[in-house]
Amino acid sequence: MHASQKLIALAAGTIAIAACGGSDNNNNGGGGGGGTSQNPNNRPTFVVGTINTLSYDGNTDDLLTGGLGKDGIGSATAPVPADPNAPTAAELRRYAIWNNYRAIVDTTASGGYGSLYGPNVDAQGNITSGQGKIAGVEYLAFADDGTGLQNVTLMAQIPATFDPNNPCLISATSSGSRGIYGGIAVAEWGLKRGCAVAFTDKGTGAAPHDLDTDTVPLINGTRAARVGAGKTAQFVAQPGAQSLSDFTAAFPHRLAFKHAHSKQNPEKDWGNNTLQAIEFAIWAINDRFGALATDGTRQASIGKDKIIVIASAVSNGGGAAIAAAEQDSSGLIDGVAVGEPNLNLPPTAGVSVRRGGVSVPASGKHLYDYTTTANLMQLCASQDVNLVNAPFLAGVPAVTAGNRCAALATAGLVTGADISARSASARAALRAAGWEAESDDLYASLSGLEVGSSISVTYANAYARASVTDRLCNYSFAAIGGGASTPVQISPAVLNVFFATGNGVPPGGGVTLINDVASGGPTRDFVSVSTGSGVADANFPGAKCLRDLLTGTTAQALAVQTGISQTYRTGNLRGKPAMIVHGRSDGLLPVNHTSRPYLGFNRAQEGAASKLSYIEVENGQHFDAFIGAIAGYGNRYIPLHLYLNRALDAVYANLRSNQPLPPSQVVRTTPRGGPNGTPAPAITATNVPPISASPGPSNTISVSANVVDVPN
Repeated sequence: MHASQKLIALAAGTIAIAACGGSDNNNNGGGGGGGTSQNPNNRPTFVVGTINTLSYDGNTDDLLTGGLGKDGIGSATAPVPADPNAPTAAELRRYAIWNNYRAIVDTTASGGYGSLYGPNVDAQGNITSGQGKIAGVEYLAFADDGTGLQNVTLMAQIPATFDPNNPCLISATSSGSRGIYGGIAVAEWGLKRGCAVAFTDKGTGAAPHDLDTDTVPLINGTRAARVGAGKTAQFVAQPGAQSLSDFTAAFPHRLAFKHAHSKQNPEKDWGNNTLQAIEFAIWAINDRFGALATDGTRQASIGKDKIIVIASAVSNGGGAAIAAAEQDSSGLIDGVAVGEPNLNLPPTAGVSVRRGGVSVPASGKHLYDYTTTANLMQLCASQDVNLVNAPFLAGVPAVTAGNRCAALATAGLVTGADISARSASARAALRAAGWEAESDDLYASLSGLEVGSSISVTYANAYARASVTDRLCNYSFAAIGGGASTPVQISPAVLNVFFATGNGVPPGGGVTLINDVASGGPTRDFVSVSTGSGVADANFPGAKCLRDLLTGTTAQALAVQTGISQTYRTGNLRGKPAMIVHGRSDGLLPVNHTSRPYLGFNRAQEGAASKLSYIEVENGQHFDAFIGAIAGYGNRYIPLHLYLNRALDAVYANLRSNQPLPPSQVVRTTPRGGPNGTPAPAITATNVPPISASPGPSNTISVSANVVDVPN
């Protein structure tokens, strides 16, 4: 049923709503039913085990900020558990909310937090004096096939302001490989409007299986022995050709992470996981507000036909929302609003992209293709003389970058006799591979923070369905310490809070990538000395190995290629009104490989039925959190999160009151500026103009005959 039909059904008063309902502990759902129960609210069949339900008063604790409020979320002082060696579930939840919110948005006042967005900014954009805490109830459960190997975390948040007579719901699938609170900054939009929010970690999750102690994470972030946890573990590593005990004896202190080592290739299921989260949230809504039969049984009286549902999220979560909309054969989703989505087009998509009337050098490549290219090239390219003012350049060891350039030259991947020529060649290679010039200044921070290597390693393992024992391309994950760069046993104080501090894709949370075949023994990947060359080149052999899996013929390469083939999008959004927001400067998920070609692919699949609008934002890049954290970002880049909120506003207005979506366009923002290396001036509304309802020809993005035309 379309949104307009849902509104008609609600206006006609066709449902009876109970004033309250539900329970607060270990709720296993309605159901049962006597003779008067016509439509019992049975829990979804994919939900296994206990459904944990907790209520938050909006004062001491809440749904959005974990009780911290706007000031607590914005504070650089982390809410570390009183005893990190033995944190409580409530402490881990609060710490996870703080970390995950700050990982997605810039929480500095000069960047817009507290004025353009943030818990204290209400649904109409007004700045309030409050802390933005939101009371409500939170449901938490696993989705699984009965094996305990999937255990995808689902969560539903229902704010106290939820109106069962005017129900709405958004999804907030985790970005990256984060845990269940990875979409909390996106959820803010819905919670402020009284909408329920459907979360899923999409089968990834932050906390590892520690092979030294054989302990595993549980659904609430606390940890337990693997043997005792059984199917209640959020993730348990499975052996490969080698047993876990033999592997640990040979390679002590290693950790297994779910995205990389679950052997599930979770990305192939991200759309389905998002649909499951929405279905679970609708069940939870009825558990609270469904009509009561005369025998006391909760009814599924607030069905999908009565709830306005918007699929939303950013990055991988945004890609999952798009996938869910494509796969939504039962009409759960009414609209879509996503930011910087990971969208993989099939090789047969047949879409081309032009910018300013000129065909771009490359477009529509798969994530693994362009990420392994970035992993090889960006470190060297960062040394180009034209990029001397790039943010974080001082954090990139010049010797290591020069050695990477030399290794690329020896392999015939760049040309030139010195670092100047080689870095220019690497930069040109990235342009030829589909990066826009606007991404150039990002190469130093992306390579220096090991973004390309972390993603390449994790996704190679995931696509290959590799075990932690396989050490694909001789990589592993471990903590380092003692002033050295070699693996050590992770401390309990670090391990036990990993649910809150980890991002699911090391480096992060105190764990890093290890080059297991480094000269001198296993060493932190980025500083390791490569065997053979005898130089520190950030493990060029490993990066080349990962790249070769894309086209190789070994068993591992073929497994990676099979995994990749399971992640392509169809392009068919089933006529749902949808908006994609993407930053033109994105150096992680370049627009030429993601949102631009997807616009054309969708039009080719849906034709005149397409209701997709693509908004490309100048001076927007992938990591809003870097704007306030890395010197130079604030001078150059605007908060893309603000435009996701505006896209959500537009899709909601379309569904609620039939207001037309703005057409595809480039939004011309103005950087905050200021001298390089100095704090940027405070952002104002003039830096971030609205999305236009009628963009002029110089800003309009158009599609014709499978060609996407983007203005300069």
